[in-house]
Amino acid sequence: MISWPTPFIPAIPGTGLPVRVFDTATQTVRPVAAGSTARMYVCGITPYDATHLGHAATYVTFDVLGRALRDAGHEVTYVQNITDVDDPLIERAERDGLHWEHLATAEVALFREDMTDLAIIPPDHYIGVVESIRPIAAAVGELLDKGVAYRVDTAESEGDDIYFDLSSDPGFGSVSNWSREQMMAVFADRGGDPERPGKRDPFDPLLWRAARAGEPWWDNEQLGAGRPGWHIECSCIALQFLGMSFDIQGGGSDLVFPHHEMSASQAVALTGERPFARCYVHQAMVGLDGEKMSKSRGNLVLVSKLRADGVDPMAIRLALLSQHYRTDWEWTPTHLEQAEQRLETWRAAVSVNTGPSADATLQRVRELLADDLDTPGALAAVDRWAKECLTHGGEDAAAPGIVSRLLDALLGVRL
Repeated sequence: MISWPTPFIPAIPGTGLPVRVFDTATQTVRPVAAGSTARMYVCGITPYDATHLGHAATYVTFDVLGRALRDAGHEVTYVQNITDVDDPLIERAERDGLHWEHLATAEVALFREDMTDLAIIPPDHYIGVVESIRPIAAAVGELLDKGVAYRVDTAESEGDDIYFDLSSDPGFGSVSNWSREQMMAVFADRGGDPERPGKRDPFDPLLWRAARAGEPWWDNEQLGAGRPGWHIECSCIALQFLGMSFDIQGGGSDLVFPHHEMSASQAVALTGERPFARCYVHQAMVGLDGEKMSKSRGNLVLVSKLRADGVDPMAIRLALLSQHYRTDWEWTPTHLEQAEQRLETWRAAVSVNTGPSADATLQRVRELLADDLDTPGALAAVDRWAKECLTHGGEDAAAPGIVSRLLDALLGVRL
């Protein structure tokens, strides 16, 4: 799958600091203990609608994390999937009278445009489920052979659905640390089928869905005709391109359970090793009108709509950066107005011939980003420099250019 163009990242003086982030699994802020190459997997979209600000917040957050890691001297290998065949996509296509592949292609193209305009560094591997059917099917077959997957009859198909037996993983639950009661409260709403007859445990996840009339399917000699379940795609794609115990598993906080929990258990069963990821980082939810912004609710602020209305993509990015990634928040027009004003001020400040030294500002931004991606603090540090520059001036001819480049390189804000 083609991703999108890589933005130019300007050089800035010095080197960044070791990065620390909040790990959901241990509930601590801890170092990203990567080697020379940091391996990062961030769950991608199901392309049945346009990119909303909740999506954008996630990809901006992990873009900043990747920039901070690069600044600290790491290479970064970044993988992102696309769930380009799944129930919500098929249902939306049927509702709108479209072929599911045509809908997915159109929405992925729009997503690329949004990511390009938001200056997101693209993944090194941008992988769709459709192009991964063969390795995913092979993995499901391997789980059957190991005795950790089982078949369930279905009256809707000549074949069987195949489920993963969670009892095979004694570490199940170690990503979310949730109780079964907490899991059950959200499982059905997040793609699970706890009431499915024939399952050994209500939480056992679907690995392979037998072909149904009117749904896409692929033939497989061992599994029968069907298509992958949701969680197994990320287990397989991450293992293929990053291997076990990669450095960062990322996504929205609504993926902690069941998606990241299930993906980890399946990968452990496939490899006999643990952990799947060494650090789990999650973007908090963005709300609108008192509810989480989501496609299913339809309460969306779309990046493409804002762009079409003439909003500067850098203002959108700044509005997202003004909130810490671990704090749930609600979008209002005020966030955009404040971001537009901040952008105007910064552009005025870096346009002067001389200004106050940028050394302390650069150091402070690096410190704040290294400390669990404190982007609101980083913006405030630049605000202080800009205010000093516009109020009192300065004699450093290099400073405006350094500030402009640090914003571009570390925060992805192009002035």
